[in-house]
Amino acid sequence: IQRLSGCPMAKTATLVLRGGSEQFIEESHRSIHDALMIVKRGTQEHTVVGGGGAVEMELSRSLRAAALDIRGKDQLVVLSVARALEVIPRQLAMNSGFDATDVLNALRKSHADPTNLQAGLWTGVDCDNEGIIDTFQAHIWEPALNKANAIAAAAEAACQILQIDETVKNPNSQQPGAADASGVSLAEQQQRTSAAMGGRGMAGMMGRGGRGVRRLK
Repeated sequence: IQRLSGCPMAKTATLVLRGGSEQFIEESHRSIHDALMIVKRGTQEHTVVGGGGAVEMELSRSLRAAALDIRGKDQLVVLSVARALEVIPRQLAMNSGFDATDVLNALRKSHADPTNLQAGLWTGVDCDNEGIIDTFQAHIWEPALNKANAIAAAAEAACQILQIDETVKNPNSQQPGAADASGVSLAEQQQRTSAAMGGRGMAGMMGRGGRGVRRLK
């Protein structure tokens, strides 16, 4: 990333992204855009929560405790949601190169400690040092509105998937020799492979003699 400076009267900043591939550039652009939007939302919304998966772990703990008072299959639904919330801190630990199982066990213990519930409320993944940390004290914050929107969007997506009771299939895709996702049929694929082999199948790959097995003896 290159930062252009030396323009005292300018009210904008320019970031020049450079990379070895288009995919790298697009990923860097997306990450920077997300970070800038979070900062923008933070300046507009003055309510913040601890990051590092602390909110997800606390919600998971609360749901597991509430599921004990629920009878029937609804208990399994609540437990599944609680387990799904742990994906965020698990992925943070994995992305940081840590043992996700050890980090999650430490988080569960901290959030479930009855003698220290208030202090363990904001315990999240410490991505700098393998372990857990009080994210609120470490100034690892997220806008509360962003967190609420993310959880609501995830719940809505799950509900939409559960409402699907029928799928539509393309009959042509089930036929032998049908085209793949790029629109190339099986016959065309075989022709291209044969052309790459010199038009003589395996003999074209083994050399001019054509009798590859005998030439190896």
